Amino acid sequence: MILRLIASLCASACLAAEIPAAGLMIDLNASKGVTLDAEGRVTEWSNQAGPESSRAFVGQPKGRADATSGLPTPVKGEPAALSFRQQELLCHDESAFDGLIRGDGCTWVAVLKVYPQRVGLKDVNSFFGNLRNGQKYEGIWGCLDDDNTVWWGARNGLTFGRFDVNNPKLVGPKLAEGRFHVLAGRLGSGQGEVLAEFFVNDLKACATARFPVNPKADASKLAVGQERDAIQHPGKESFDGEIARFLLWNRPLSDAELKTVFEGVK
Repeated sequence: MILRLIASLCASACLAAEIPAAGLMIDLNASKGVTLDAEGRVTEWSNQAGPESSRAFVGQPKGRADATSGLPTPVKGEPAALSFRQQELLCHDESAFDGLIRGDGCTWVAVLKVYPQRVGLKDVNSFFGNLRNGQKYEGIWGCLDDDNTVWWGARNGLTFGRFDVNNPKLVGPKLAEGRFHVLAGRLGSGQGEVLAEFFVNDLKACATARFPVNPKADASKLAVGQERDAIQHPGKESFDGEIARFLLWNRPLSDAELKTVFEGVK
């Protein structure tokens, strides 16, 4: 009995060690911290890491005729996941994630499954983002084209336009439906130009770009299932699919750390 207990504790410790703790700001795990309303819709998804001010990802009723229409629902299965159908959950901490594009760099990892996308804004079906809500929309975002081609990018606020040198689009493959995919984006730290990379089900980058850091860039609230706090048209730029896990660090992980995370979330 004691030996089994020791083995169990060792296994738990090894599992915990698989996710690097340094700089971990977001750990949204669909098997933990999910609060439902009486209809079984998700009203809060609790972040398992980071400062207290960024622990709650909650439904955003503003801009919706039906206040509950923006709430995702849990999906039974392995892994546990939340089903988003042009819905979003929002962290209301306005400044926690500003440093990601000001020079801290970042790494994000998502485990998700895609459904057919419904067209809102053409080829923008976002599964996360902290773009500023107005002006030049600086921040980071991860999206799908309407045919489920996956991409991500960063925006520094120096120019306005969906894609240019200040708003690179790192394009990956078209994601197959009916299975989970492990996606990751990494943005280098420092000033000047840094490297942005995109990984899809593999530790070899499928796309790279140079990103000019603007230390005055002002990103905003982080949304999951949407690219920002889009109260003017909620759901119009959101994706259709499932998210099982979403992790975010305020630094670029090393290659070895990223390998460990990939192995830990698969």
